[in-house]
Amino acid sequence: MSTPAPWVRTRLRTSALATLLTAALALTVVFLSAALPRAQDRGADDALHSFLREAGPAADSVQVTATIPRTGDTVRLLDDNAAKITAMVDPVLPLDPSGPVYGRRGATPRSLGDPSLDRLDGVPPEIAVQYQHAAPEHLRLTSGQWPGAATDGDPVPIAVSEAAAKSIGLRLGSVYAGGRSVVGRDPMLPPRQIRVVGLYTVDDPADPFWSELHCALKACVNLTPGGPGDPPHPYWYAVGLTSPEAAPQVAMWSSVAEDYWRLPVRVDALRADRLKQTSFDLAAVTTGPVAVKLATGVGRDNIRITSQLRTLIDNAWKRQSAIDPLAELGPAGAAGVAAVVLCLAAALTTERRTSELRLLHARGAGIRGIFQRLLGESALTVLPPAALGAVLAVVLLPTPRWLPTAVAVGTVTLLALLAFPVRAALLLRDKAGGGFSGRRRLMAELAVLAATVAAVTQVARRGVSPTGSGVDPLLVAAPLLLALTGALLLARLQPALIGLLARWAARRPGAIGFLGLARAARSSGPRSRPSVLPLLALVLAVTCGAIGATVLSSVTDRRTTVARYNIGGDASVSAPLNSALPDAFVAAAGKLPGIGTALPIWIADDTTMTFGNGESIRVNVVVADPVEYAKIAEVAGRGQFDPSVLAAPAPGQPLPALVSSDLPEGDFKLRLGGGNAVPIHTVGVCDGTPALNGAIGVNVLLPLGPATDLLPRILGPTRWLATGHIDDARLRALAAQYLGPAASGEQRGHVVRTTTGEAAALGGDPLQASAERTFWAAVAATALFALLSVLLTLLRAGPERAATLARLRTMGLRPRQGLALILAEALPQALVAALGGALTAVCGVLLLGPAIDLAPLVGAATRTGLHLTAAPILQQALGLALLAALAVLAETAVTARRQITTELRAGDTR
Repeated sequence: MSTPAPWVRTRLRTSALATLLTAALALTVVFLSAALPRAQDRGADDALHSFLREAGPAADSVQVTATIPRTGDTVRLLDDNAAKITAMVDPVLPLDPSGPVYGRRGATPRSLGDPSLDRLDGVPPEIAVQYQHAAPEHLRLTSGQWPGAATDGDPVPIAVSEAAAKSIGLRLGSVYAGGRSVVGRDPMLPPRQIRVVGLYTVDDPADPFWSELHCALKACVNLTPGGPGDPPHPYWYAVGLTSPEAAPQVAMWSSVAEDYWRLPVRVDALRADRLKQTSFDLAAVTTGPVAVKLATGVGRDNIRITSQLRTLIDNAWKRQSAIDPLAELGPAGAAGVAAVVLCLAAALTTERRTSELRLLHARGAGIRGIFQRLLGESALTVLPPAALGAVLAVVLLPTPRWLPTAVAVGTVTLLALLAFPVRAALLLRDKAGGGFSGRRRLMAELAVLAATVAAVTQVARRGVSPTGSGVDPLLVAAPLLLALTGALLLARLQPALIGLLARWAARRPGAIGFLGLARAARSSGPRSRPSVLPLLALVLAVTCGAIGATVLSSVTDRRTTVARYNIGGDASVSAPLNSALPDAFVAAAGKLPGIGTALPIWIADDTTMTFGNGESIRVNVVVADPVEYAKIAEVAGRGQFDPSVLAAPAPGQPLPALVSSDLPEGDFKLRLGGGNAVPIHTVGVCDGTPALNGAIGVNVLLPLGPATDLLPRILGPTRWLATGHIDDARLRALAAQYLGPAASGEQRGHVVRTTTGEAAALGGDPLQASAERTFWAAVAATALFALLSVLLTLLRAGPERAATLARLRTMGLRPRQGLALILAEALPQALVAALGGALTAVCGVLLLGPAIDLAPLVGAATRTGLHLTAAPILQQALGLALLAALAVLAETAVTARRQITTELRAGDTR
């Protein structure tokens, strides 16, 4: 008996095209199955790193502080302690190779009473003195020299930044006496002096070295605490740097000083899949065994270890846990369609070789032997391209996490390897040749239906699994089970539906439509079992793609809704503090393209309202045109009211007003701008108003017409609201033209907000962007797999279709009619599958939508479910139907002419 190898090699040579197509399919499916989890890991890691970097280097570090020693070499002790602390923490947390940042700082600055220095609001500036190791390596001296040694009686030599010297008025070489801090933190400081011996500038202010020394780069503006009748006053504050030799003098300038060590953690080394372990490691460093070792092993008193990083890591874990269940919906759909495509390829291959396999079995070959030879064929066909696909994914998408990739590659490779041999073995075991039909098929379909009902009911009842419990298997499986149930139902209905179309076409003139539909009805009948698999692939692709697109569309719509609610409309412009919007700006803004409703609004904060019993409270008064303001409130979804209740009163009657629900109805008096009290009468309750989102206190809305006499008591319109499709850039440019620079950081100015900008800010979280990219990648993958299923079906039916066309060509069928015949045969199944997938997606959204919380993707705290929208479902259904039609046209154009010519030359040998 010959060995299996020559037989396997011979079979692969005789079907080279089928072998190449199978290898290409295995390469594609394995590459995508390996690439998708790696892309998810990279996206999650990038989102984590971006989230941590936004918090700043100080938050991404471990902070260690200790009281200063009474004796010893200050610099040597700091250096030795830095080495010990790093050696203890580095094995637990990945520290940045730039090394620790450490030094000595004082807790109390001193004011400089020199009258020549600049004073904000008459408050003298403050200077703090600090020593930070290796500071000269991170700055550039522009004047003078770096500070040297100093004795106890000499002024403390310091270097300050050029920007701080210019702002405060410090002069190089001058000596300044330090007094009590302007905030009164320590009144018992002995007299001390400082000498400015050097000026410097920093070429890279973003260097993490300066993350806690912003006021060493420029003079900062602080505020005094203030008190009753004494509002806070601004004053200059700066940090002067001194030398290692003068480090002991830091404690002389400040009553309390401490040594500090900041150990920056290497953020790029942190992984999103190990957030819980990283949190445990940080706990060990700050309050656990490592903290005990630091307290006992460093040899310093009152060691304190803190880190904001643990809070950031815990928040990142909560965000990741909230988004994970939603992010897995798309990949699960792609995996389901990929599995169907592999099973379809195996079924079509088995159908093509059924006569050969049955002949081998009839001639004495055992099922085990045939299975082994077919397994050898699959191994040679599948394993090399699978290995290549896995290697490509690993090389193109590097990530340290390998387990999900290994599981995905192993599962897909095993399915691709065993699908054909197992399908052939089952075929040979079935003596009657009936396959999976009759009662067994009905029982299997009923089992799928029961599982679908149970999964959907459970998800709808309990919702998504709680945060931190990982991926919700029911939420992932429910859409797949719905699609499977819909495909099985559609497989039973499809022959009847296409048969009805065929009977309708039979009564129409021309035979092309009838022939094509008749062939489609026959191919979708119970005798052509593999046709259920391409139907299932298309239904799964449309269902999963439509649900994913609906999720993304709902997220976009919800972000716009949240942005409108926060802004109070589609656009808002607020005047700078203590100023009003000029009439020219209001007029020009109202003429911008896309404006629907626009109006200026007068706002009087902190106005006195008096009750009948003499008691009074502070309220916020809003004056606006009631009709236009009601339209804006309707769009904003906040503070809606009927404008007719604010109609002008009769002469001598109180002004009508809408008030917050925490005020009783009745008559009150308002005192605006120190004028006479104005009587008002509440005509309704309105909680929340578009112009005052987040305002504290009671709100009172007055109509513009009757309240016109009150406007001179208010500074002017301080806010402009509008609805419509407003261009963010044009509105900002117009505001800058009329109102000057916008508010930025410490700079005061006007504020412009639009739904476009707010929605972009809500979606600016890298974790949300990563989840959205995963959704779209999964939708693209499902479409690709669905297209492969259509191509596989077309290639399998190609020889038979070519033979039919060849016979019809001998009867006078023209090429254009042949193309119409192929479309009439192939497209109805694709269109029915697209329609079935769309209906299944509608059912999935209606049944599962209320249980899905999109708030983590929206970027808002308010819970929001998945709502049915027609556009994304129709786009997916029509898009896949169009892909199927293009595949039919391409396959016909490429293969039909060659195959028909071959049939006409060689004759029909079947």
